Amino acid sequence: MPKQTFINDTQKIYDFITTEKTHINRLFEHLEKNEINKLSIIDDFARALDLDDDLTNEKRLALITRLVSLRDDSLVQTLKKENKNAEQIIELQEKAYGYVKVFWLEKHKKTVDFIKKNNLLTPFYQEIFKGVYNVGVAMTSWQSAWTAHIINGVNKELLAKFDNKEDEVFKYLEDNHLFDLGHNELLADRCYSALVKEGDGYKSKSYMHAFRKETTAVIDALEEFEDALVNLEDTVYNQKWEYVLYLQTLIKAFSESHTHLLVQRWADVDRAWMKITTPIQIGHPLEYYEDHFRKAVALEWDIRLTSPTLQNNTNRVNKIKNMFSTIFYSFEMDENFANHKKIFDFSFKSLDKVQLYLGRPAMFFAAEFNGLFSAQVVPNDEIVTSEEGKKIFAFSDEILQSSRAKPFLKLSQEIFGQEFLTHERKFLFKEDEKWHQVYDITTIGHEYGHILWCDEETETLMNKTGNFKNIEEFKATTGGLVSFFISNDEDDLRHQVLSDTVKRAVGLIGWMEVDEVLPYYCEGLIHLNALFDTGVLTWKKQKLSININDEKYEELKKWYITTYQDLAQHYLNKKDATEFLNKYAQKDEEHFMPVDSTIYSFVEYYFQRYKQIGQELDTTDKKENYI
Repeated sequence: MPKQTFINDTQKIYDFITTEKTHINRLFEHLEKNEINKLSIIDDFARALDLDDDLTNEKRLALITRLVSLRDDSLVQTLKKENKNAEQIIELQEKAYGYVKVFWLEKHKKTVDFIKKNNLLTPFYQEIFKGVYNVGVAMTSWQSAWTAHIINGVNKELLAKFDNKEDEVFKYLEDNHLFDLGHNELLADRCYSALVKEGDGYKSKSYMHAFRKETTAVIDALEEFEDALVNLEDTVYNQKWEYVLYLQTLIKAFSESHTHLLVQRWADVDRAWMKITTPIQIGHPLEYYEDHFRKAVALEWDIRLTSPTLQNNTNRVNKIKNMFSTIFYSFEMDENFANHKKIFDFSFKSLDKVQLYLGRPAMFFAAEFNGLFSAQVVPNDEIVTSEEGKKIFAFSDEILQSSRAKPFLKLSQEIFGQEFLTHERKFLFKEDEKWHQVYDITTIGHEYGHILWCDEETETLMNKTGNFKNIEEFKATTGGLVSFFISNDEDDLRHQVLSDTVKRAVGLIGWMEVDEVLPYYCEGLIHLNALFDTGVLTWKKQKLSININDEKYEELKKWYITTYQDLAQHYLNKKDATEFLNKYAQKDEEHFMPVDSTIYSFVEYYFQRYKQIGQELDTTDKKENYI
C-alpha cells in the first residue's frame, strides 16, 4: 500500500472516531435542552447504581460526566449528598466502572469493525487494532482487582496502621524494603508489584504472584497478538519487528516473578516502545498517580492515532530550550556548578530526543476508563530517557471537542461572572487557530516542562516524604509559561494565556478530595498564590475579582520567573519536595490547604459551593450565543 493511501485511511479512522465522540457528547446537549426522553442510557445507568429515585438533572450531569468524560469526582460529590458512607461510595464507584467499561468496550469494538469492514490500513495494522482491543479487554478485567487490592485495600490499611501519618507510612515502607529496586540496585521511583499481607506485615510480590489469574489472561492475549503479527508484514513503515519485539518485552515483563528485576524488565519495554515511530502508537503502563505510597504503575492500555493534518511542531521545543538555558545561566557559578551542569546537560539532551505525536486516543482501556490525559510525556524512566529520549502525546482535537461539549455551569457563573465567561466562550467557540496556539503554549509546553531540571535519581531523592508529584505538575506548567514570558513573540496571546491560567487554578480546587489527581490540585494551589500575590485575583466579601491588565500581567510574569528560578534550584539541589510545597500549601487534617489566609478562605468557599452547586446547569447563557 502506498504511504499516502495509508495516511488517507488514517484520516478516515480519525474522522470516524471524531464523529463517534460527537454522538456521545450529545448526551450533554440533550441535558442542556432538557430532552430527558433522549437520555434513556443515563436512566439505565442510574438504575444500575440504585440512584433512579428522584433523578434530578444534577444527578444526570454527574452520570453523564462519568460516562462521557470518564471522571468520577462529580459522581462522588453526588453520592456524598445522598449521604452514602465511604464503603458505599467505593462500592458504587466500582459499579459505575463496570457500567462505563461495557459502554466503551462496545464503542471500541465498533472502531475495530469499522477498520476491518472498510478494509482500511493494511492487514498488519488491522491486526494491531484487533490485538490492542483483545489485550485491552483482559487489562480491563484486571483493573477492578488492582484498585480493590492496592488503592482501597493495602493503602487504606497502611494509613489506618499509622493513624493517617503519611510520613510514617513512607518510613515503614523504606525500613522494611517494600519498594521495588530500580537501576543499579537503588530504590526505584515507581513499582510494578503489590504488597501482600503476611503475618503482621507485608511482602512485595510481582503482579504474576499477586494477580496470577488476571496477569495470565493479559499474557495470553499478548501472545496471541504477537503470533498474529509474526505472520504479517508492515509494508508501509517496515516496523514489523519493532512491534513484535515490543510485545515480546511486554510478555516478559508481565511474566517476571522476581520483584528486584521488575523495573529492569519494564525499562526494556520502554526501550522497545521508543523504537516504534509510526502514526499508530500503543500506550502501556507508564504513569503512577493513583498509588500515593509505592507509585504502583497504573494499568494503562490504549492506541493513539496521530492526525495526518497536524504537523510536528519544533517551534515549542526551541522556545523551551531558550528559556531553560536562560534560567540556568542566570544562576551563580558556585561550588555546585559542575553537578548542576550535569543535570542541565542530561535534560537538554532529553529535549533533543523528543518524538512529538499530535492526535487523539483511538481506543483506551483499564485504568483509562477512570480518566484520560489531555497530553502525556513518557517514559518516566530517566535511564531509558538518557538512551532513547521521550515521546510527547498531545490530544488537542480531543480536548477542544470535549471543552465545547461540556455544559455551562452555575458555579462558573457565580465565581467568574458573565463578562469573563463571555470572553472565554467566544474564544473557545470562534477562535480555532488561536485556541490551538494557547494549547501549544500551556499544554505542550507543560509536557516539555516535565523534562527539565531532572536526572535519573531526582525523583527518588526528592520524594522521601511523598510529595514529588505534588510540585512536579506546577514545575511542568510553569516551565511552559516562563518560556512564553521570555520569548515575547506570542504577545498577542498574553490575555488568553493568563485567563487560561486563572480558569485552571480555580477549577482545580474541585479536585481536593480526588486522590489520584492530588498533584494537579496542589499545582492549582501554588498558581493561586501567583494570582493573588500579584492582584490578578482579589477576594473580598465572598466575591472574586479578576484584573487582567498590562500592569498585572507584568507583575505576574515577574512572579513566575522568580518562583521558577527558586524551584529550578530546589530541583538542582535535589531537596525534598515537601519543603517547596509547604511554602504555599500545608496538610490541614485530610487535605492540603493554602498557607495564605485569604487564599485559604477562597479555596474553602469555592469547594463548599462546588459541593453544593457544582453539577447545576447555568441557564442564563446559551451555546447558541457563540456558535
